[in-house]
Amino acid sequence: MASLGRLEAIVSFAGKMKTIVVATNLDGQSDAALEYARKLAGGYAARIVLAHGLDPKDYAAVDAVPGRVLRGLSEEAREALDKLASDLLQEGIHSHSEVRQGAVAQMLVDVARQYQAGLIVIGTEGMKGAGPVIVGAIAEQLVRLAPCPVLAVAADWNAGQFRPTPGGPVLLAMERNEATAAAVSTAYSLAETFHRTLIVLHARSSSEAVAFLNPCATTLEEFGVPSSGRFPVRCIVKDGNPADAIVEAIGQFHPSILVAGVKRLSGTPGPHGTAFALLARSRCPVLCVPPEAALVAGRQEAKMTAETR
Repeated sequence: MASLGRLEAIVSFAGKMKTIVVATNLDGQSDAALEYARKLAGGYAARIVLAHGLDPKDYAAVDAVPGRVLRGLSEEAREALDKLASDLLQEGIHSHSEVRQGAVAQMLVDVARQYQAGLIVIGTEGMKGAGPVIVGAIAEQLVRLAPCPVLAVAADWNAGQFRPTPGGPVLLAMERNEATAAAVSTAYSLAETFHRTLIVLHARSSSEAVAFLNPCATTLEEFGVPSSGRFPVRCIVKDGNPADAIVEAIGQFHPSILVAGVKRLSGTPGPHGTAFALLARSRCPVLCVPPEAALVAGRQEAKMTAETR
């Protein structure tokens, strides 16, 4: 049975999932992200905030762009978002739209703080895109700055043989870092809410493999993964590099979502760590969960921001 602290964390995650911010563009790249946000909003009875950013860096000489042109772009975006909001309302999902100028990652962080969001959903170009370039430009910045978990959904996430099986399992990439507890609670909540199997993946190190150790004998208990009987829990072991092991598991089990805990800080620049490698390689949506301490700090900052408005 889950400990009291673990149950409180699970309840807390569900409680925070009352507002979902979706990064929305007008070229179709965010369609898959919005589709996933719809499913999550339905499961958690959440509202959706459609956020669209007009980044001045998209223009060669922003000072030369007439104000009426920028206003026209904003009006076009707002009309498109209002249409999306109307479609969502017909599904019973309440929504609101925000069109702002500024760097996309910071804009999304600001919107998430304003609305005290429990999740940010962003679309990426996926395997056909620029891979690590996209990660370095937007997704990595967002994961490091956001006051809540970030779900990255590739535009081609449902393409061909890699399409997640309907009702597919929740895959939890188990790593020992400061975000482990928050990632476990998040994966547990998703499996419980959507009645899915929870697959816990442990990438076995070379030393463990040489010693013939089976991490599954202790992994679930060690990391506090509850076995409540409300849904199946399965632990699997794969040898080798964690990112390679996870990609292999995705191809084998076709999960509906991958949950991974992420570290906020590092001494090395640029994309690094398993979660960031998966943002460029994964053929299923990747939910990056920061440490609980970062989530608490984010909630406090969001509350202060809301109180000063």
